[in-house]
Amino acid sequence: MKLLLVEDDREFAATMRTELETLSHDVTIAGTGPEALAAIGAGAFDAVVLDSMIPLLDGPTVVQRLRERGHRLPVLMLTALGLASDKVGGLEAGADDYVVKPAAAIEIDARLRALIRARGWRDDMVETLRAADITLQPGPHRAWRGERPLHLSNLEFRVLSELVRHAGGFVTRAMLIERVWGYDFEPSTNIVDVQIRALRRKLTADGEDDPIVTKRGIGYSLRG
Repeated sequence: MKLLLVEDDREFAATMRTELETLSHDVTIAGTGPEALAAIGAGAFDAVVLDSMIPLLDGPTVVQRLRERGHRLPVLMLTALGLASDKVGGLEAGADDYVVKPAAAIEIDARLRALIRARGWRDDMVETLRAADITLQPGPHRAWRGERPLHLSNLEFRVLSELVRHAGGFVTRAMLIERVWGYDFEPSTNIVDVQIRALRRKLTADGEDDPIVTKRGIGYSLRG
């Protein structure tokens, strides 16, 4: 998983990153509340491990702002305090779970995977997909072009997912119809063309180049 670790204790953060990376996680560190919010706004993460007592904005305030902005990614709160009020405060702000420091990386890993299972996601659904400057998270249904969030319908998201998975190669109309709509025949309507046009509008809304290539008689390709 791609994790954001929000921790102002540099030594602890460095140690925890090394240990989590041995468990096959990709870890980015932020040291303050505003840094955490900026990192999440600019990048794609599968989950956040958030210390409750960080500078400038504390952990509960950070997770509350994330939820207000519509971010659904799992948040595991780290607390050095054993008081029930501190634990409840983080959960009421929108955190999904908590562990008391010092916590072992294997426990954090287990808690995160449990949170993902509880949401009905699988690890392969949470895994981040990338092609060129396009990033997708199938589990939480989030997409970006560069640092710009893409607000896609379910069908648009599924079509783009197929293009990202096959970036650099061509996806035929028949493949899209089968994998996105579930048909084993090609309908008489232009359902694929409609979704491709909608995707192009959203992918180029800020004046970016069109990343989708159409080859008549073959299909569509996303520049890798």
